[in-house]
Amino acid sequence: MTRKGAAPVYVAENDHQGVIRVAGDLVRDIERVTGELPELNLNSEVGAARAVIIGTLGSSSLIDKLVESRKLEVSEIKGKWEAFSIQTVAQPLPGLEQALVIVGSDKRGTIFGTYDLSEEIGVSPWHFWADVPSDKAEELYVKPGKFSDGTPKVKYRGIFINDEAPALSGWAGEKFGGFNSEFYKHVYELILRLKGNYLWPAMWGRAFYDDDPKNPELADEYGVVIGTSHHEPLMRAHDEWRRYGEGEWDYNKNPENLRKFWRDGIERMGDYESVVTIGMRGDGDEPMSEGTAIELLEKIVKDQREIIADVSGKPSEETPQVWALYKEVQDYYDQGMRVPDDVTLLLADDNWGNIRKLPNPKDKPRAGGYGIYYHYDYVGGPRNYKWLNTTQISRVWEQMNLAYQYGANELWIVNVGDIKPMEFPISFFLDYAWDPEEISADDLRNYTVTWAEKQFNEKYSEKIADLLLTYTKYNSRRKPELISPETYSLTSFSEAEDIVKDYNALVEKAEGIYAEIPQEYKDAYFQLVLFPVKASANLNELYVAAGKNRLYAKQGRAAANKYAEKVKALFAKDAALTEEYHTELANGKWNHMMSQTHIGYTYWQQPEQNNMPEVREIKIPQEAEMGVAVQASKNATFDRNSSGSLPAFDPFNDQEFYVEVFNKGQKPFQYKIQKKSKWIEISEEKGTIEDQKRLLVSVNWEEAPKGSTRGSFQIKGTGKKITVEVPVNNPRDENIHGFVESNGYISMEAANFSENVQKEGRGWQLIPNLGRTGSAMAAFPGAPVHEEFSLNNPYLTYDIFTQNEGEAELVLFFSPTLDYLNKGGLNFAVSVDDKEPQMLNLHQDTKDGWAASVSNNVTRVRSIINVGKPGAHTLKIWAVETGPVLQKIVLKTGEVEDSYLGPPESAKIEKN
Repeated sequence: MTRKGAAPVYVAENDHQGVIRVAGDLVRDIERVTGELPELNLNSEVGAARAVIIGTLGSSSLIDKLVESRKLEVSEIKGKWEAFSIQTVAQPLPGLEQALVIVGSDKRGTIFGTYDLSEEIGVSPWHFWADVPSDKAEELYVKPGKFSDGTPKVKYRGIFINDEAPALSGWAGEKFGGFNSEFYKHVYELILRLKGNYLWPAMWGRAFYDDDPKNPELADEYGVVIGTSHHEPLMRAHDEWRRYGEGEWDYNKNPENLRKFWRDGIERMGDYESVVTIGMRGDGDEPMSEGTAIELLEKIVKDQREIIADVSGKPSEETPQVWALYKEVQDYYDQGMRVPDDVTLLLADDNWGNIRKLPNPKDKPRAGGYGIYYHYDYVGGPRNYKWLNTTQISRVWEQMNLAYQYGANELWIVNVGDIKPMEFPISFFLDYAWDPEEISADDLRNYTVTWAEKQFNEKYSEKIADLLLTYTKYNSRRKPELISPETYSLTSFSEAEDIVKDYNALVEKAEGIYAEIPQEYKDAYFQLVLFPVKASANLNELYVAAGKNRLYAKQGRAAANKYAEKVKALFAKDAALTEEYHTELANGKWNHMMSQTHIGYTYWQQPEQNNMPEVREIKIPQEAEMGVAVQASKNATFDRNSSGSLPAFDPFNDQEFYVEVFNKGQKPFQYKIQKKSKWIEISEEKGTIEDQKRLLVSVNWEEAPKGSTRGSFQIKGTGKKITVEVPVNNPRDENIHGFVESNGYISMEAANFSENVQKEGRGWQLIPNLGRTGSAMAAFPGAPVHEEFSLNNPYLTYDIFTQNEGEAELVLFFSPTLDYLNKGGLNFAVSVDDKEPQMLNLHQDTKDGWAASVSNNVTRVRSIINVGKPGAHTLKIWAVETGPVLQKIVLKTGEVEDSYLGPPESAKIEKN
């Protein structure tokens, strides 16, 4: 398109309807960018000097004419699945000087090529679903040459709309009257713009075929392959049995009615492109029976395949089928049940993003191959998570890379709940499925920056990428629905306060961009970035405030009541943010979409409404009374003339610990510090206390004595004198290097190793940003490895310096990877210095059950090791097989404060 006018778009009228439709989308996309609407022509004669030609090999008279005249080279895509080529062709037809030709190997190949051009000119796949605007341009040019994106590495790639009430159902009901074809056309377009091809439709109380007969018809026209969920066999929605089923959902008792029900489903499917789910689970997504009824399920599958063959009039294996090994159905497989070789085995995660099973490399290949059913949203134990995006793309990459390396590449589908607010991870899932070899772990940040640039523009892309990667990291530490006032420690390592501080720092950055970003981007930015950041920060601050209220009430602090009020204000702010999303965002376009309840869970199921955490309000006496709380003290507060102790200080970590002076009464009082060791520094040595004040304590290392010693100071106020001890460890040994022990522990982020010793270029690999506090190291992610341990295995080293000797507890924080080959767990090894390595097992050497692991998003493996004498040592973590993903290492030489995330990383001293 130039100032001279938009080149017309030509598509042959004998091409697929989906291709003709997408050509119409292209001309509207050009108009979005340029303000000029190109002419769309449905004929085989081109009457323009320059044109865009769109068509499918073997289905377009225009394309076939170009191929026959050898003007169009298609050898690289011919016969391929969903491939396309975009070429500039000189004088392709009489009177046509130049054409931009988009040719597909099949219908979806052409559609993908056309949408690829739309994205290149600046139209986001999320233009409808996230109100992403298109940058305006007066001129559009295409460089001469030929471009192809290859053929997808995963054949079927799609999303599952699930758990859709009350948010998506309320929105769709208001905007479209329900989950009808007017709703689904937006879903189909989104999937195809993201180069996906597959959909499991909404199913709770919905029936895709029955609610609107145009739903499947339109899907077939668009080019979206329809399937049904893991417990909806033979294209029948679960809710259809409630509507039309006769008798019990029990094949032992009611086989004839079930067979008729399923036969109707296959007859109704007709020639629509589909993947048929086979097998059977119990009514309502439950187990079919208490035991493992292998013989019964084998008969069900046999009868279902006979129905498929009889209705279709062709062998059953010619209709794509999938058997989902979901929940208890995997037990059937593990105990020996098999289905015909042409059926795709759909392996599943544990509903929390951890794949339960992968193909055994020793098994012979299957004609139907293997697929993966993954989750971004879930209803079930240990608790629902449906409100906001809590998925790190680094974890998706790690698990789906594992699946791809093990050969599960026939079908990938992800449960996305309401679609919104999972926009970013949906994009990643489908982009990664197209070509897992194209995106490495090192590319994940660049992927995020590029995605942000496509939705907004280059000016903000780096900062927005940081926000996306950081808020999802914070949210993945513990799902919002699982947070409580007790989650983060209020006394250890300033953990709870740092959580709030870090989230609020994100809010400040996000609001700064919002104030600066052009008006036309504000709606998209609010829903993709600002709202999830602000809502997540507010929720975490709400629960921390509730925790402080309860603690302070127990301690009799006057500040307890202020925190009760703060909880109420933050609870109201959550409702206000939701209201803004529903009524102000995009002029109310997304009403209902954030109506998922998320505050006040008491068990796995969501509360009927958001319930504010319980707060305590105390009666505060008139007269002032001083109280003192010391950081990390289990006693928390100290009475008249008593003493407490801060954690130990050392010059390497150069700590700053706090003491809080608080009021138990309404009247203010004066305090002052006295009898202070001269090398102790305190932020405010005297002042007035209204409700409470935090005093920061540090050490002047130029004056501090060498060795281990104790200083102290006294706090005087309201007739009390409370002594605080200040232990110091100031080693005389200057030849200290590595991570240095302090307060009974050494804490290390896995990515901060001293050395990464590889074997033939393989071993531990960095996965940036994966984990709760840093980045992670994954064992052999590039290929399936299951070998015996030897001293030639790859290993990580960590230089450490201990102050204590003898035995210590080693706690290794791993991502909660499952025993995906069902072989008794995943192995690795640890050793200190040249001592014999100790074999450990991720699943046998942990006290964390599955529920604890997924709730905490980490599995802790514990072992007792002997570190020898105080001084410099080397800890080694050996890779043995593919799967373990190490996040953090804590070596405990003494009693360590309790906390959710574990101790922050120790100081690391480099060698001189």
